[in-house]
Amino acid sequence: MLKVGLTGGIGSGKSAVSAALASYGAVVIDADAIAREVLEPGTPGLAEVVAEFGEGVLTPDGRLDRPGLGELVFADESRLARLNAIVHPKVGERSGRLMEEALDSGAKVVVYDVPLLVENGLESLYDVVVVVDTPDEVRVDRVSHDRGMPREQVWARIAAQADRETRAAAADIVVDNSGTREDLAERAAELWRELLDRADHRPTPPASPPPGSRP
Repeated sequence: MLKVGLTGGIGSGKSAVSAALASYGAVVIDADAIAREVLEPGTPGLAEVVAEFGEGVLTPDGRLDRPGLGELVFADESRLARLNAIVHPKVGERSGRLMEEALDSGAKVVVYDVPLLVENGLESLYDVVVVVDTPDEVRVDRVSHDRGMPREQVWARIAAQADRETRAAAADIVVDNSGTREDLAERAAELWRELLDRADHRPTPPASPPPGSRP
């Protein structure tokens, strides 16, 4: 099984690549989706966030006000670090369980969709690191248009993440997404073929010696 770490900054198109790979047959473990899951109402994660940041991070119906929390933490590195200290261990635990399920299913390619892969130095956990790369100004335009997020907030999130050069240096494969959606779809198809090829030619680890045998 090939373990792939897929990453890219806000507005890079990483989610589109992840969805395309899932459609081709990859098992996708989405860190963002898990992060939402562990902060649902009634979860210990949400209780910890409220204890740390106050009732003001909740909507009137008791759910997490994600845009409001994002505006709060992305303007303050210490607050962002405190949020990550709550969320990341819970995401890691859930991801581990999903990985075990993928192993049991005999999956050929497992893709970890991890926005902060480079920021958290997780490259060594994967056989292949794939970075979806898009110019910063294009990312700002896309996010402000598609999500209605103010441009200054998008720039703040970009500033809180690794820059393009740092991500590229950590990548085994860079997927350029400076063009159209059709261009990205073609590149995602090419990426899938390359990942399958790598999975087919990945060396099989040597069998462990039986207990009590000499090394």
